[in-house]
Amino acid sequence: MKPIASLASALLVFAASLSVGHAQESPTLKKIKDSGSISLGHRESSIPFSYYDDKQQVVGYSHELMLKVVEAIRTELKMPKLETRLLPVTSSNRMPLIQNGSIDIECGSTTNNLERQKQVAFSTSIFIIGTRLMSKKGSGIEDFADLAGKNVVTTAGTTSERLLRKMNEDKKMAMSIISAKDHGEAFLTLETGRAVAFMMDDALLFGEMAKARKPADWQVVGTAQSKEAYGCLLRKDDPGFKKVVDAALSKAMSSGEAEKIYGKWFLNPIPPKGLNLNMPLSDEMKVLFRNPNDKAFE
Repeated sequence: MKPIASLASALLVFAASLSVGHAQESPTLKKIKDSGSISLGHRESSIPFSYYDDKQQVVGYSHELMLKVVEAIRTELKMPKLETRLLPVTSSNRMPLIQNGSIDIECGSTTNNLERQKQVAFSTSIFIIGTRLMSKKGSGIEDFADLAGKNVVTTAGTTSERLLRKMNEDKKMAMSIISAKDHGEAFLTLETGRAVAFMMDDALLFGEMAKARKPADWQVVGTAQSKEAYGCLLRKDDPGFKKVVDAALSKAMSSGEAEKIYGKWFLNPIPPKGLNLNMPLSDEMKVLFRNPNDKAFE
C-alpha cells in the first residue's frame, strides 16, 4: 500500500502545483497572488489615454484596456476579489517604478522603442501615433522649420524631447527647448505664450486641445517626425506575466472590443469638457487590431 499512498500524495502535490503554476513561473504573478493586489501605473493628464476626469477618477482609452488585463489576471489566478491599487506616474519615473516593483504594469502613452527595451518589457501595442506640433492658429507656426530661434516646449523624458533636441543640434535651429514635467504643464507653457509650439504625439496634442479654455484657438500641424507604437510597461524577464497581458489585449482587439473602446475615447465627447477629438481609426490602427504585435517602429 505504501507505493499507492506515495502516488496519491504525489498527485495531490501535482494538482496543487497546477493552480499556482503560472504564479510560480512569473515573479510578477506570484507577487500579485501573494499580496492579493495589483499595482497599476496611470498618467494624470494624458488625455484621452490615461488621466483624471472632473471627478478625479482615472479614465481613458489605455486605462480601460489595462482594466481588461486586470480581469484576465483575476481569472488566471482565480482571484475574483483581487484588489487594484492606482499609482500616478510621470514620463520620468514610470520606468523606475516598474523596475523597482512599485507598480506591476503601466498603460498610458508610453512609446515602445529599442532603447527602452534594454530596461523594461512592453506588451502588445495598444496605439500607433505620429509626433507633431500644436500651435496657435495664426501664429505662423505650421511646421518644424518655423521653430528656428524660438521657444518650444515638450514633455520631459519623452521620445519627442529626444527628437527635438537631436533636430536642434543637427539642423542648428537655435531653438530654446523647455522640458515640462507632464503634458498639462507643457500645454500651459504654450497657452501662456512662453512657447510658440508644443511637440508631442498627435493624439496627446488633440487631448490637450480637449481641455483648453478655447479649443478652437489651437491647431495640430507639421510633418510627423516619427511613427511610434504605445505599449503597456512590464518588468523585463517575466515572460509568464507578459503572456497573460498580451493574450488579454489581443483578445480585446480580435473581438472588436478594443475598437469600441477606441470609438468611446476618440469619436465621442469625453470628459472633462465633452469635446469630441474626431480622430478616425487610422489605417495603422486597423492593421494593429487585425494583427496584434509588440514590435517597435525603430
